[in-house]
Amino acid sequence: MTAAKYQAPQSYRQGDVLLMPCGAIPRSAQEETAEDGRVVLAHGERTGHAHIMPADRVSYFRDDGNGQAFLRINSEEPVALTHEEHAPLTVQPGTYRVVLQREYQPRSAPRTVVD
Repeated sequence: MTAAKYQAPQSYRQGDVLLMPCGAIPRSAQEETAEDGRVVLAHGERTGHAHIMPADRVSYFRDDGNGQAFLRINSEEPVALTHEEHAPLTVQPGTYRVVLQREYQPRSAPRTVVD
C-alpha cells in the first residue's frame, strides 16, 4: 500500500496580483459585491483592464481594518484568473490572501504597481 502524496498549497502570480494560500479568512473581513457577474481582484488604473474571476465560483473579501483581501474558491474544480494582457491562470480550489504588488521608491511611500 502506498501513501498518498501530500501536495502543498501553491501560490499564484499574474502581473501585479499574488494569491498566497492561507488557512482562513478573518472574521473581520467583509464579502465584496461582484461586478457584473465577476470578482475583480485589481482594476487597471491606466488601461481599464482588470484581474477577474467568475463570481458564481469565487468569493472575495476585504478587511478594511488592515487593508488585506482574501479569496475563496467555492468549487471543487480549478477556476481561471483572467486579464487582457496576461495568459489565463488556473487556480486550484482553496482560500487565498490577495496581495497587490508594490513598488519601492527611495525617499517616498511605496506605491501600488499599475498594470
